[in-house]
Amino acid sequence: MLPIVEVENICKSFGAVRVLDGVSFSVQKGAVVAIIGRSGSGKSTALRCIDRLETVDSGRIRVCNHEVSSPSLDLHQLRRDVGIVFQSYNLFPHLTVEQNIMLAPRLVQKTSRAEAREKAHKVLAQVGLAEKADSYPSQLSGGQQQRVAIARSLAMAPQLMLFDEVTSALDPQLTGEVLRVMESLAAGGMTMILVTHEMAFARKVADQVIYMHQGRVWEQGPASMLDAPATPELQAFVRGGL
Repeated sequence: MLPIVEVENICKSFGAVRVLDGVSFSVQKGAVVAIIGRSGSGKSTALRCIDRLETVDSGRIRVCNHEVSSPSLDLHQLRRDVGIVFQSYNLFPHLTVEQNIMLAPRLVQKTSRAEAREKAHKVLAQVGLAEKADSYPSQLSGGQQQRVAIARSLAMAPQLMLFDEVTSALDPQLTGEVLRVMESLAAGGMTMILVTHEMAFARKVADQVIYMHQGRVWEQGPASMLDAPATPELQAFVRGGL
């Protein structure tokens, strides 16, 4: 079966700084992939390239049958197939939770109001916030806002979900709320790539772990590789994360 994500030898520089230096990996449908590494290792940039929020200087990316690095890419179709959730929630403060979630299906998919509302309530139930449909973002905790952001992406029925350090701004209790939602999505078969510092979560949920260092894929394999790193760099990283 063809991978749902193929990243082949991508390079990316910001000015004189090479952030990605020949990065390659693939992701099978239904897999959960955790990208780990120190700050500045290129993790988030690689994730943003997959959703074409950044363009690569060279190399090839293929996602859900879209040639992401092609000038003729249909960006709207890519965004329908790929959901992304960031550290910042990016909810519209003047809209209710329900309205925030209904917005993209209404605008992008031209879904009817009734269908969009039904979809919003379904995904809110999925993230454990069915009772918050009429609340405004300011009335929610950080963990609840992040779960709404996840629900908003799920409302588009993506084939692939990307998570960029979504718990890094949350305290431990709220982090647990969000990780439980992500674990439930993984159990339901959602294909997911997550950039994370949550090593225990990566060990528990990830089918594949990618360790990035100095803009390269330094090691990759099953989560069990964290128990027996092959390189001194990953050994030091794992020790620091315990």
